[in-house]
Amino acid sequence: MSTASPANKLVIAISSRALFDLRESHRVYEEQGVEAFAGYQIERENDILPKGDAFALVEKFLQINKRLEGGARVEVVLLSRNSADTGLRVFNSIEHYGLDITRAAFCNGESPYRYIGPFGCNLFLSTDGGDVRRALEQGVAAATLIAGGARERGDDVLRFAFDGDAVIFSDEAEQIFKRDGLAAFTTAERASAKQPLGGGPFKGFLEALQKLQAEFHPESCPIRTALVTARSAPAHERVIRTLRAWNVRIDESVFLGGLPKGEFLRAFGADVFFDDQPAHCASAAQHVATGHVPHGIANLED
Repeated sequence: MSTASPANKLVIAISSRALFDLRESHRVYEEQGVEAFAGYQIERENDILPKGDAFALVEKFLQINKRLEGGARVEVVLLSRNSADTGLRVFNSIEHYGLDITRAAFCNGESPYRYIGPFGCNLFLSTDGGDVRRALEQGVAAATLIAGGARERGDDVLRFAFDGDAVIFSDEAEQIFKRDGLAAFTTAERASAKQPLGGGPFKGFLEALQKLQAEFHPESCPIRTALVTARSAPAHERVIRTLRAWNVRIDESVFLGGLPKGEFLRAFGADVFFDDQPAHCASAAQHVATGHVPHGIANLED
């Protein structure tokens, strides 16, 4: 059992449906109800669940502890709408795959988001958009994983890729783009080039990730980050100056000027990519595991 407190760790909270492929049992739940779902899971509690879209990410993340001396520096917490009884299959699968996950909250149909704060979570990944929105409202970086984009990567380097506006940064510039168009956006960004952008929902997670990176020698760090943004020159300058003002370093920055992101994300080898735009997420998910961040003007309800 780890003795390090959550304050000394980088903690990712993940739903059982993100960690494992629970589509079959979820279909039983939707078509036949809670009792049928519970019976289905209990009857199969010794059947190992297939890996889900976030499995490879979690596996690489937990391997970081093996590369650092002292107490565990990262942790994965399971947050689930299952009951503890039906969740036994999930824990049996965790044990089968050798994942070092010991903390969990099983909420028996209720949303587990309220435990994100007490567990000290820096990031929440789920397939439930409602839970993700509630986590974002609590000030925690959160994303809805889109099914189908996960790929097995050949090395043990964990690669996080982020969109900029409304993810790492606030959506203040994106609001101008949505309201007044590209020309107005470009003019405004050129005029504000030396004025740092506000922080977005993933700023804190990126800062925590950088602190963890700093514990490794740069040439042997098992974590790489990339900014993959639709921005192009001259709107790149404000981004660079903002990160400099925050004292945040990103390993790779790709300014695409509106090109599709998928091929670039695959070239980077992203284990996960976070973006606020649903259309960008759908495109990226064809190549890499993708998390939709339902934040900012692009996600306002009509």
